[in-house]
Amino acid sequence: MNTLYPQVTHQRIGEVLIERGQINDDQLHIALQRQKTDNKPLGEELLDLHFITEDAMREAVSEAAGYKSIALSGLVTNAAALALIPKSIAIKHTLFPVSFDPASADLVIVAANPDDILARDAIAPFLVEASAMAGRRIIPSWRVAPSADVLATIDKFYSHELSIEGILFELESGELDLHALTQAGVSYSHPIVRLTDALIADAVSRSASDIHFEPEEQFLRIRYRIDGVLRPVRSLAKSHWMAILVRLKVMSGMNIAETRAPQDGRISLSLFGRQIDFRAASHPTIHGENFVLRILDRKFGIVSLDKIGMTDVQLALLKRMLERPEGILLVTGPTGSGKTTTLYSILNHLNNDDVNIMTLEDPVEYPLPLTRQTSIAETVKLDFTNGIRSLMRQDPDIILVGEIRDHDTAEMALRAAMTGHQVFSTLHTNSALGSISRLHDLGIIDDVFAANIIGIIAQRLVRRLCPLCKAGYTPDATERLIMGIGQDVEITLFGPTGCPDCENQGYKGRLAIMEILRFDHGLIELVTRHAGLKELTSYALAQQFTPLADDGIRRVKEGLTSLHEVRRVVDFSERVPE
Repeated sequence: MNTLYPQVTHQRIGEVLIERGQINDDQLHIALQRQKTDNKPLGEELLDLHFITEDAMREAVSEAAGYKSIALSGLVTNAAALALIPKSIAIKHTLFPVSFDPASADLVIVAANPDDILARDAIAPFLVEASAMAGRRIIPSWRVAPSADVLATIDKFYSHELSIEGILFELESGELDLHALTQAGVSYSHPIVRLTDALIADAVSRSASDIHFEPEEQFLRIRYRIDGVLRPVRSLAKSHWMAILVRLKVMSGMNIAETRAPQDGRISLSLFGRQIDFRAASHPTIHGENFVLRILDRKFGIVSLDKIGMTDVQLALLKRMLERPEGILLVTGPTGSGKTTTLYSILNHLNNDDVNIMTLEDPVEYPLPLTRQTSIAETVKLDFTNGIRSLMRQDPDIILVGEIRDHDTAEMALRAAMTGHQVFSTLHTNSALGSISRLHDLGIIDDVFAANIIGIIAQRLVRRLCPLCKAGYTPDATERLIMGIGQDVEITLFGPTGCPDCENQGYKGRLAIMEILRFDHGLIELVTRHAGLKELTSYALAQQFTPLADDGIRRVKEGLTSLHEVRRVVDFSERVPE
């Protein structure tokens, strides 16, 4: 049986974690009690209980087991290492050949359990054969890593025996490749089931945030949203769509007989050694039901506050705002701009045993330890307004309201802020200063919200240039004008090129650009006397407020993204000559 971490003794790993101050005696006791019924390794129990992070556990276990740990994110392996150990053995024993140097016969293997005798016996014949070819004995050097990371690395670097193309060939020809199934250790299931599972797994492995199944008149289009941009990935025969749709509806708990009304559902799957949730939504169109899966991968759901990408000045300003014991902090931006991620990062920063944090979301996307999270449920009349009223009876210190949509929600959120609570929420506006007029439109009196707002963060997500293939160039006159760079200043900007590592997109990953507006006494006075946008902007700039466009230009100058990408999400029309 694969285990998450080496089988070190309970006392030893418990002692290490307690000595490090990462768990207390009660938490260890709870994990050991659960272990009696679950029969799972102690490390896995502690992770399931959210008592400790994967990184902290990896370091503690490596200390207790006597093995060096290794972080597999950003790993670069070589073909010689992969050729030594078959994928079936790697999956079965949760191990991965990290590197192999034929000249020195140095082999590094990472495993979830380096002490597993069965794993060592399984790879022995392959190492004997490789030793004979190399002319010297190969003795592996073992490292330890969480099983989720090992399994994800296996999937990333080994080829897929059961490719989507192979399943489609089976569907269209009726020929079953039992040999491929046997080699992959997969029992037979219907091709439609395997095709649906393969598409979902493919999207997750490519770090997609959404999967779109879009029926046209003659075919089915499948697109992934990767780094905020939709990419066409497949076009299938229309005849396959009904069977795929039924499979997706069954997985997400929808009514398969209902085809004329929109439906919502949820899916939870174990992929690449970790639990991944999906929000499902179907919608009727003239060519059939459209189906979208939103991928909620907890691995990317919560980011440390200092890794969001703020400057030192921005981070210091935000932390200063969070020191205010009561008031409301708003995060604004369009759909998909990372508002929820920023709020979760803030909550994670504030989260400890001394505060009671409660959330009201639609729906809960990522579970946070030590946090009481509630999903909106219209069926029992639990909306944002009634939910906030209920939360305030639970003696919270911090309240997260998923979104301010109407007057009643805004009024209740402000009432909570006025009664000594820290409140965090999102608002759909294009800028921080634009939120002031938006709250006014919702019917909130200016002097009421001005005195109770801590600050407003407006943000966007831009694609990060691929570090392996980005190319430098000299900006033209228009680009210099937009960025405020003189014509005589020598500067090199970077743009996308495309390589296999970024799937020839030129971009890989995303980063946030943001503007942070702190409400001080001067700004409160201006809002209270209904100052116009021009006057508010002048005051904010005088207080060293950095607009969204300028933060984007900072990223361009740093070589992290391109000016074209920033212009895709930020309005520069006032800086471009007609």
